[in-house]
Amino acid sequence: MFTRYSHDELKTKVAQILQQDEKLHAGAIAEQLQVTEGEVVLSLPSELVFPLAGNVAQTIVEVLPSWGPVTAIVHSMGSIFEVKAPFPKGKLARGYYNLMGKEGELHGHLRLDLVEHIALVSKPFMGQESYFIGFFAEHGECIFKVYLGRDKQRNLFSDQIEKFQQLKLLTN
Repeated sequence: MFTRYSHDELKTKVAQILQQDEKLHAGAIAEQLQVTEGEVVLSLPSELVFPLAGNVAQTIVEVLPSWGPVTAIVHSMGSIFEVKAPFPKGKLARGYYNLMGKEGELHGHLRLDLVEHIALVSKPFMGQESYFIGFFAEHGECIFKVYLGRDKQRNLFSDQIEKFQQLKLLTN
């Protein structure tokens, strides 16, 4: 089902596709090239993506609760689940990072040990400036994503953009 490209081949193909249609999201490009979403995201032009190693996943999910409203997204078998709320606090127990959201917030159990790649992506989406943190497994499967929040006028929260940029200082 999946095609294998060298990293340089994939970067070239992704760049060519974006030249033809810069509005395409990574999932659509992945389908077209028959690769995983993570492989596409990590092959985006360097001005759109900043990669981090998966070992900083816990550090990131521990700071997210202080950011205010965000959109957490999980894709499963073609379905997309979204939660627009502050990212919940959590704690490690029994091999999971357990999210302890309040009513209306995200609840769940994250296997952070499976996060191999993290991508800080700043790419327009649906005609608007957009930022997300993508958490990917070893072969590029998307575990979950967290998009920066927006106010009632659909403007990004500027303080979240600053915090997003500060994540680039995390050591791999």
